[in-house]
Amino acid sequence: MMLLENAMYIGQGIILTIELLMGGMLIGLILGSSLAICKYKGWLVAAINRYISIARGTPLILQLSFIYFAVPSALNIKFSILAAGIVTLGLNSSAYIAEILRAGIESLPKGQFEAAQTLQIPHWPLWKDIILPQVLRNIFPALINEMITLLKETALISTLGGMDLMRRAQSIAAEQFTYFTPICIAGIYYYLLILLIESLSKRIEKRGNYVKAL
Repeated sequence: MMLLENAMYIGQGIILTIELLMGGMLIGLILGSSLAICKYKGWLVAAINRYISIARGTPLILQLSFIYFAVPSALNIKFSILAAGIVTLGLNSSAYIAEILRAGIESLPKGQFEAAQTLQIPHWPLWKDIILPQVLRNIFPALINEMITLLKETALISTLGGMDLMRRAQSIAAEQFTYFTPICIAGIYYYLLILLIESLSKRIEKRGNYVKAL
Protein backbone atom coordinates (compact mmCIF):
# COMPACT_ATOMS: atom_id res chain seq x y z
CA MET A 1 0.00 0.00 0.00
CA MET A 2 2.80 2.42 0.89
CA LEU A 3 4.55 1.61 -2.40
CA LEU A 4 1.40 2.49 -4.33
CA GLU A 5 0.94 5.72 -2.38
CA ASN A 6 4.55 6.68 -3.01
CA ALA A 7 4.19 5.92 -6.73
CA MET A 8 1.05 8.07 -6.96
CA TYR A 9 2.69 10.94 -5.06
CA ILE A 10 5.79 10.85 -7.27
CA GLY A 11 3.62 10.55 -10.38
CA GLN A 12 1.98 13.89 -9.63
CA GLY A 13 5.30 15.47 -10.60
CA ILE A 14 4.73 14.45 -14.23
CA ILE A 15 2.67 17.61 -14.77
CA LEU A 16 5.56 19.92 -13.90
CA THR A 17 8.02 17.75 -15.84
CA ILE A 18 5.88 17.92 -19.00
CA GLU A 19 5.32 21.67 -18.60
CA LEU A 20 9.08 22.18 -18.44
CA LEU A 21 9.64 19.90 -21.42
CA MET A 22 6.97 21.45 -23.66
CA GLY A 23 7.83 25.04 -22.73
CA GLY A 24 11.57 24.51 -23.13
CA MET A 25 11.16 22.69 -26.44
CA LEU A 26 8.87 25.39 -27.83
CA ILE A 27 11.34 28.16 -26.99
CA GLY A 28 14.19 26.04 -28.28
CA LEU A 29 12.49 25.45 -31.63
CA ILE A 30 11.49 29.07 -32.16
CA LEU A 31 14.78 30.62 -31.07
CA GLY A 32 16.89 27.82 -32.57
CA SER A 33 15.19 28.21 -35.95
CA SER A 34 15.77 31.95 -35.88
CA LEU A 35 19.42 31.52 -34.98
CA ALA A 36 19.96 28.90 -37.68
CA ILE A 37 18.38 31.07 -40.38
CA CYS A 38 20.31 34.16 -39.30
CA LYS A 39 23.54 32.19 -39.24
CA TYR A 40 22.88 30.75 -42.69
CA LYS A 41 22.11 34.22 -44.04
CA GLY A 42 25.32 35.57 -42.50
CA TRP A 43 23.60 37.86 -39.99
CA LEU A 44 25.26 38.41 -36.58
CA VAL A 45 27.32 35.24 -37.06
CA ALA A 46 29.96 36.14 -34.45
CA ALA A 47 27.36 36.91 -31.76
CA ILE A 48 25.36 33.76 -32.55
CA ASN A 49 28.47 31.58 -32.46
CA ARG A 50 29.42 33.05 -29.07
CA TYR A 51 25.92 32.44 -27.71
CA ILE A 52 25.93 28.83 -28.93
CA SER A 53 29.42 28.28 -27.52
CA ILE A 54 28.45 29.58 -24.07
CA ALA A 55 25.13 27.69 -23.98
CA ARG A 56 26.77 24.40 -24.93
CA GLY A 57 29.99 24.97 -23.00
CA THR A 58 28.62 25.67 -19.52
CA PRO A 59 26.72 23.29 -17.19
CA LEU A 60 22.93 23.51 -17.42
CA ILE A 61 22.64 23.69 -13.64
CA LEU A 62 24.87 26.78 -13.72
CA GLN A 63 22.63 28.37 -16.34
CA LEU A 64 19.55 27.52 -14.28
CA SER A 65 21.06 29.11 -11.17
CA PHE A 66 22.04 32.20 -13.18
CA ILE A 67 18.53 32.64 -14.59
CA TYR A 68 16.79 32.05 -11.27
CA PHE A 69 19.11 33.95 -8.91
CA ALA A 70 21.35 36.37 -10.81
CA VAL A 71 19.03 37.73 -13.52
CA PRO A 72 16.19 38.71 -11.14
CA SER A 73 18.66 40.49 -8.87
CA ALA A 74 20.22 42.37 -11.78
CA LEU A 75 16.93 43.35 -13.44
CA ASN A 76 14.85 43.69 -10.27
CA ILE A 77 12.30 41.12 -11.42
CA LYS A 78 11.17 37.79 -10.04
CA PHE A 79 11.04 34.44 -11.81
CA SER A 80 8.90 31.57 -10.63
CA ILE A 81 10.62 28.20 -10.53
CA LEU A 82 8.57 27.06 -13.53
CA ALA A 83 9.37 30.18 -15.57
CA ALA A 84 13.08 29.99 -14.74
CA GLY A 85 13.14 26.32 -15.72
CA ILE A 86 11.34 26.85 -19.03
CA VAL A 87 13.50 29.83 -19.99
CA THR A 88 16.74 28.05 -19.09
CA LEU A 89 15.83 24.82 -20.86
CA GLY A 90 14.62 26.78 -23.88
CA LEU A 91 17.76 28.89 -24.18
CA ASN A 92 20.01 25.87 -23.72
CA SER A 93 18.07 23.75 -26.19
CA SER A 94 18.00 26.54 -28.78
CA ALA A 95 21.79 26.35 -29.10
CA TYR A 96 21.68 22.65 -29.96
CA ILE A 97 18.64 22.99 -32.21
CA ALA A 98 20.27 25.88 -34.06
CA GLU A 99 23.24 23.69 -34.98
CA ILE A 100 20.97 20.78 -35.92
CA LEU A 101 18.92 23.05 -38.18
CA ARG A 102 22.01 24.68 -39.67
CA ALA A 103 23.34 21.28 -40.69
CA GLY A 104 19.93 20.40 -42.12
CA ILE A 105 19.74 23.62 -44.14
CA GLU A 106 23.25 23.18 -45.52
CA SER A 107 22.39 19.62 -46.59
CA LEU A 108 19.73 20.88 -49.03
CA PRO A 109 20.66 21.30 -52.70
CA LYS A 110 21.85 24.84 -53.42
CA GLY A 111 19.73 24.79 -56.55
CA GLN A 112 16.58 25.28 -54.50
CA PHE A 113 17.78 28.64 -53.24
CA GLU A 114 18.95 29.65 -56.70
CA ALA A 115 15.61 28.66 -58.22
CA ALA A 116 13.73 30.59 -55.55
CA GLN A 117 15.87 33.65 -56.26
CA THR A 118 15.22 33.30 -59.98
CA LEU A 119 11.47 33.00 -59.39
CA GLN A 120 11.66 35.96 -56.95
CA ILE A 121 9.97 34.03 -54.14
CA PRO A 122 9.86 36.21 -50.98
CA HIS A 123 12.03 35.11 -48.06
CA TRP A 124 9.21 34.31 -45.62
CA PRO A 125 7.23 31.98 -47.96
CA LEU A 126 10.51 30.42 -49.12
CA TRP A 127 11.56 29.44 -45.61
CA LYS A 128 8.07 28.65 -44.27
CA ASP A 129 6.71 26.61 -47.17
CA ILE A 130 9.77 25.20 -48.95
CA ILE A 131 12.97 25.10 -46.90
CA LEU A 132 11.93 24.45 -43.28
CA PRO A 133 9.43 21.62 -44.05
CA GLN A 134 12.21 19.73 -45.86
CA VAL A 135 14.76 20.45 -43.16
CA LEU A 136 12.44 19.43 -40.32
CA ARG A 137 11.68 16.14 -42.05
CA ASN A 138 15.39 15.41 -42.48
CA ILE A 139 16.41 16.33 -38.94
CA PHE A 140 13.34 14.93 -37.19
CA PRO A 141 15.26 12.06 -35.50
CA ALA A 142 17.86 14.51 -34.17
CA LEU A 143 15.10 16.75 -32.77
CA ILE A 144 13.54 13.76 -31.01
CA ASN A 145 16.93 12.96 -29.45
CA GLU A 146 17.15 16.56 -28.26
CA MET A 147 13.65 16.30 -26.81
CA ILE A 148 14.57 13.15 -24.90
CA THR A 149 17.71 14.83 -23.59
CA LEU A 150 15.66 17.83 -22.53
CA LEU A 151 13.20 15.59 -20.68
CA LYS A 152 15.99 14.12 -18.58
CA GLU A 153 17.44 17.58 -17.93
CA THR A 154 14.14 18.77 -16.43
CA ALA A 155 15.17 16.86 -13.31
CA LEU A 156 17.55 19.72 -12.51
CA ILE A 157 14.55 21.85 -11.49
CA SER A 158 14.56 19.80 -8.29
CA THR A 159 17.65 21.76 -7.20
CA LEU A 160 15.43 24.86 -6.93
CA GLY A 161 12.68 23.03 -5.06
CA GLY A 162 10.41 22.43 -8.04
CA MET A 163 8.12 19.51 -7.23
CA ASP A 164 8.80 17.46 -10.32
CA LEU A 165 9.28 13.70 -10.44
CA MET A 166 12.81 13.84 -9.04
CA ARG A 167 12.04 16.28 -6.24
CA ARG A 168 9.05 14.24 -5.10
CA ALA A 169 11.17 11.10 -5.08
CA GLN A 170 13.84 12.89 -3.04
CA SER A 171 11.28 14.17 -0.54
CA ILE A 172 9.97 10.63 0.06
CA ALA A 173 13.52 9.34 0.38
CA ALA A 174 14.30 11.94 3.04
CA GLU A 175 11.04 11.34 4.89
CA GLN A 176 11.15 7.54 4.90
CA PHE A 177 14.94 7.12 5.02
CA THR A 178 14.90 4.92 1.94
CA TYR A 179 16.49 6.17 -1.24
CA PHE A 180 16.51 3.22 -3.63
CA THR A 181 12.78 2.62 -4.13
CA PRO A 182 11.64 6.25 -4.68
CA ILE A 183 14.44 6.90 -7.16
CA CYS A 184 13.58 3.69 -9.03
CA ILE A 185 9.95 4.79 -9.22
CA ALA A 186 10.98 8.18 -10.62
CA GLY A 187 13.27 6.41 -13.09
CA ILE A 188 10.38 4.26 -14.30
CA TYR A 189 8.24 7.37 -14.90
CA TYR A 190 11.04 9.01 -16.91
CA TYR A 191 11.54 5.85 -18.92
CA LEU A 192 7.82 5.53 -19.68
CA LEU A 193 7.73 9.16 -20.86
CA ILE A 194 10.71 8.50 -23.13
CA LEU A 195 9.01 5.39 -24.54
CA LEU A 196 5.92 7.50 -25.21
CA ILE A 197 7.97 10.13 -27.07
CA GLU A 198 9.71 7.44 -29.12
CA SER A 199 6.40 5.77 -29.96
CA LEU A 200 4.78 9.03 -31.07
CA SER A 201 7.84 10.00 -33.11
CA LYS A 202 7.80 6.68 -34.96
CA ARG A 203 4.13 7.16 -35.82
CA ILE A 204 4.82 10.68 -37.08
CA GLU A 205 7.76 9.44 -39.17
CA LYS A 206 5.67 6.64 -40.68
CA ARG A 207 2.86 9.05 -41.45
CA GLY A 208 5.33 11.48 -43.01
CA ASN A 209 6.84 8.77 -45.18
CA TYR A 210 3.37 7.65 -46.24
CA VAL A 211 2.37 11.18 -47.25
CA LYS A 212 5.68 11.65 -49.06
CA ALA A 213 5.12 8.39 -50.97
CA LEU A 214 1.72 9.61 -52.10
